[in-house]
Amino acid sequence: MSEPPFSSIGIVGLGLIGGSIALGVRQRWPSTRVFGVDADSVLAHALGDDAIERGFSNIGALPDVDLLILAAPVGQNISLLRDIRLMPGTPGDKKMVVTDVGGTKRAIVDAARALPSGVAFVGGHPLGGGERGGFAFARPDLFAGRPWIFTPAGDAGTPAVARLSEFVSGLGARAAVLTPADHDRLMAFVSHLPQLAASALMDTVGGAAKNDGLRMAGRGLADTTRLASSPVDVWRDICLTNADAIGDALDRLIQRLTQLREGLDSGDALDSIFTSAAKWRAELIKERD
Repeated sequence: MSEPPFSSIGIVGLGLIGGSIALGVRQRWPSTRVFGVDADSVLAHALGDDAIERGFSNIGALPDVDLLILAAPVGQNISLLRDIRLMPGTPGDKKMVVTDVGGTKRAIVDAARALPSGVAFVGGHPLGGGERGGFAFARPDLFAGRPWIFTPAGDAGTPAVARLSEFVSGLGARAAVLTPADHDRLMAFVSHLPQLAASALMDTVGGAAKNDGLRMAGRGLADTTRLASSPVDVWRDICLTNADAIGDALDRLIQRLTQLREGLDSGDALDSIFTSAAKWRAELIKERD
């Protein structure tokens, strides 16, 4: 077994992502010390499942760690950056790698510029998730075969990026590097737009069909709207911190829907969009085979 890239890790937020990281680390590197920060009930669950060694109610109570992972919603992660100064040691003496798992990167990378000089912050985003959140649904293989994007503020060849890449590779993920701006624009299309479209579609269909009508629906509606079960608190922060890129993505979708609406009688728009969609769908599925 290879040496762990980090000997001690603090995870702030033990939901689906943070809890899965903790379980994955304990499975992959049993010697690594893992500490958690969350509510007492969550900590009790995590301790009972041996996901963490000890739990704490706030970031300032954490012991010294080599890696700090902020695994709360985007807005909370940005606020938590300020609390790093409350951790043991004086601000200038802190030698620690810090990353996050949020779905947008520009805002937190900008906020991290105010961290003490000894803290190496690298924005992070694991593209692994599930329909339901919370530690109860965490599992150690959540990131297997999935991309884990890092967004350093400057040079991608830093020791912190290398150690984090080794770390997520050990959890089964595929490390990739993008600029914060490139990440946010890409995610607006491949992640944020599908979520908003699924939620809007389910709201529209449900409001029109009502309970009795939904009982008549086939599997296609359930498959298409799976994302509509996602918790709004996570997505509120994502939309707030990526409004410009998401707005562009929504405008493009609205344009396609308008083309469909205006071409219902002729069928030309249907032919064009369905053909193109089938091609891109095949490409999407190919990447998962």
